[in-house]
Amino acid sequence: MNNFLSSPTPLCLLFDCDGTLVDSEILLAEVLGEVLPEFGLPFSARQYMEEFRGIRFYTIVQMLEERFGVWVEDKFPALEAQMRARMEARMRAQLEPIAGIPEALAALNAYPKAVVSNGPERKIRCALESTRLTQHFGEQIFSAYTLNVWKPDPALYLQAASAMGYAPEQCIVIDDAAVGVEAGLAAGMHVIHINHFPEEETTPKGAIGIQHAHELPGAIARLDTKVTV
Repeated sequence: MNNFLSSPTPLCLLFDCDGTLVDSEILLAEVLGEVLPEFGLPFSARQYMEEFRGIRFYTIVQMLEERFGVWVEDKFPALEAQMRARMEARMRAQLEPIAGIPEALAALNAYPKAVVSNGPERKIRCALESTRLTQHFGEQIFSAYTLNVWKPDPALYLQAASAMGYAPEQCIVIDDAAVGVEAGLAAGMHVIHINHFPEEETTPKGAIGIQHAHELPGAIARLDTKVTV
């Protein structure tokens, strides 16, 4: 992770990964729906999409343990290893970028960018490589597992901004999940919520809601104008 000593543009773009850059949420939901029941935790892909999107895997397991009275702490390393291995295989075989993201990133080429994710760094890199998006971010990858802080804690975005050389008010968070939107707002950053489920989810007050990645360049241009005026 490089540290920019000066700001070449007024704004820095901080992208979530899963569900924002890459269409991995349904793959993860299906993998969790397979693996968790094997370890005695009732779970379905639908549950992940409706209740757990963007939440740290360990936290999901803890919540399920408490809900069902099934304790898998001693088996957790094996459980996580199984989940990660299956997910990586699915990503390398099937993962696609979110529709419109490659074009949006190309249009936003002038802006410094980073990926800020609750996932492990290996998973982030696998996602970017599988969808050919690595060129847009290089080594600017910030993983919760590396920094030991997870969204909705704003510290993850704050640490990424600091490392990139930008103040919070100079950053735009682009995130699809509630935990990420909450983290960006709490960090005092501009937030664009890519709302894939507008009929079921409401964009929180203070965030800008869009429904498709092709809207992203326009939304950022409008924010850029406000910041530089």
